[in-house]
Amino acid sequence: MRISRRIKAMAPSQTVAITDKAKKLRASGVDVVALSLGEPDFDTPQHIKDAAVAAIEAGCGHYTPNAGLPELRQAICDKLRRDNGLEYKPENVIVSSGAKQSLYNALQALLDPGDEVVIPAPYWVTYPELVKLSGGVPVEVLAEDDAGFKMTPQQLDAACTDKTAAVIINSPSNPTGAVYTADELTALGEVCLRRGLTVIADEIYEKIIYDEAHASVAALLPKLKPQVVTVNGISKAYAMTGWRLGYVAGHSDLIKAMSKLQGQITFHPAAVTQHATLAALNGPEDDVVAMREEFRARRDYVVGRLSAMPGFSCLMPGGAFYAFPRISGVFGRKTGAGRALDGSPAVCEAILDEAHVALVPGSAFGAPDYLRLSYAAARQRLETALDRIENWLATLS
Repeated sequence: MRISRRIKAMAPSQTVAITDKAKKLRASGVDVVALSLGEPDFDTPQHIKDAAVAAIEAGCGHYTPNAGLPELRQAICDKLRRDNGLEYKPENVIVSSGAKQSLYNALQALLDPGDEVVIPAPYWVTYPELVKLSGGVPVEVLAEDDAGFKMTPQQLDAACTDKTAAVIINSPSNPTGAVYTADELTALGEVCLRRGLTVIADEIYEKIIYDEAHASVAALLPKLKPQVVTVNGISKAYAMTGWRLGYVAGHSDLIKAMSKLQGQITFHPAAVTQHATLAALNGPEDDVVAMREEFRARRDYVVGRLSAMPGFSCLMPGGAFYAFPRISGVFGRKTGAGRALDGSPAVCEAILDEAHVALVPGSAFGAPDYLRLSYAAARQRLETALDRIENWLATLS
């Protein structure tokens, strides 16, 4: 069967690959603790589920407008005003089948072949692949752990060429949990203003911040706002990963272009999900706060344990639900089974096969000296996983 060069060149998601391998081990009877997937382990709040059921019973299973229900787009505008200090009209908003599709549609609408997009590393595994699928060229900028995994204005400026069209800023970050302050975003935004760059601000983890206040770059520099594409969704904050709804707020020209594209591919997100999202955005936030506080307690426990392990060191993440420890201290050693640990993929493979804990190598995120551990799992399972990793480390020679 003929397969396009474009798809052949695309890297598969290591997160998905490791999760699939963990599932196969489980199916064979192995007790695997899977900490590889970025998915809240909580159930969707009851009032949101009730709204979905009510919508089904009211016969909502028909087409909606391509860009989403008018009342939902208005609710998103209200949310952006309330939470982010951003003023938008419904014509500045489009909803899609997940934030991943929102990003893809935005990049397809923004980029011409050869356009460069600056991506701070460590980065979410999907960013470079979406840029390449859109004809663009990803330009990685390594944000070191001694800078809190955050790109500096000097780094952004140095990465720009006459082909640079955009920069992706993810705060809080997947995989590091890094949170940019308002001052840091303002400094980056000033570079973007001077360079004429589009800013793609991925704010999907905005409700899961522990210490800093969330800042939206589009609200900090009014002159930059027309160049900012704010991406968000419902999956992380409301434990709605499987419902599949993301949204973009930005310049009306971009929203029109995205709507044109979406009309030819997926059309709108599921009508039931749109009604459920209305309930999420307009309803109480008690469950969101409770989930965040539980994530905070897990973060403190996990980072404390990881930091005490020989060969590991781990910064305290300011948001999201991932720990991102440096593991290069074990490189060059061998496991009890005789495996050579020559990089983060080898470490994660050995931990999965020998300790039965599924993690994601930092190489997937452009940071080969690290691994990602999701603490979106019950505390008992986290304790089991960390005990196994600690015992596995004791076997290394």
